[in-house]
Amino acid sequence: MVELNFERRIAAAPERVFAWLTDPANLAAAPMTLRAGWAKNSPPPGVGAVRQVVAAGLWVREEITGYDPPHRYSYRIIRSVPALGHHGGTVRVTPAGDGAHVDWSTAYNIPAWAGGGAMNALTAPLLRWNLGSVLAACARELER
Repeated sequence: MVELNFERRIAAAPERVFAWLTDPANLAAAPMTLRAGWAKNSPPPGVGAVRQVVAAGLWVREEITGYDPPHRYSYRIIRSVPALGHHGGTVRVTPAGDGAHVDWSTAYNIPAWAGGGAMNALTAPLLRWNLGSVLAACARELER
């Protein structure tokens, strides 16, 4: 299983950081993401909303499973190509001085029939790079 955790301080109000991070279009800041947004016929942002991400070599649908603005949201991948087992992800935004502290964690594993441990080892640095890039883009945009 791959477990990833990211922490970043962003010099912007927690409400602005939360709003930016919950807009799925901003996931396109990840270098390998081609497009991202709310899935067709998705409920509005909140529990049950579904976002869709198309990236180089990956397509995922994620359902929002927890939503507590501007503090936290959780999600899980409900469909993907290639297949992967997602153990959920959570983004927490907390006040930190005159800005916000973001803690983003997620865990997944690729089934043995889809490459298992070898694919976990290959994808972990790519996902780390991409999710880290999303947080960096959030900081660049909101700290102007």
